[in-house]
Amino acid sequence: MAQIGSFTRGDGGVYNGEIRTLTLRVKASIRPVDREHDKAPDHRVIAGGVEFGAGWTKAARDTGAEYLSLKLDDPSFPAPIYATLTQGDNGEHKLIWSR
Repeated sequence: MAQIGSFTRGDGGVYNGEIRTLTLRVKASIRPVDREHDKAPDHRVIAGGVEFGAGWTKAARDTGAEYLSLKLDDPSFPAPIYATLTQGDNGEHKLIWSR
């Protein structure tokens, strides 16, 4: 697993930061949204005014610590990227990808 982004949490639970991969470098925000049903996402990922991901609030089994489980997708990706946004040091939140 590798860190592909870092974010800070601002007012209203909005995370602002940057997502970086070998082919992608964008400023992005992860914004809470009202859920339409129980499987709907808790957050939407937006970059340049375009939505390209969704997130669900989860809790770690061992510690109970909350994190966001994200799915990012874009026509330029060969497959969706799955990632977690977890609390890091000094108020930073780390975006860690997995496949």
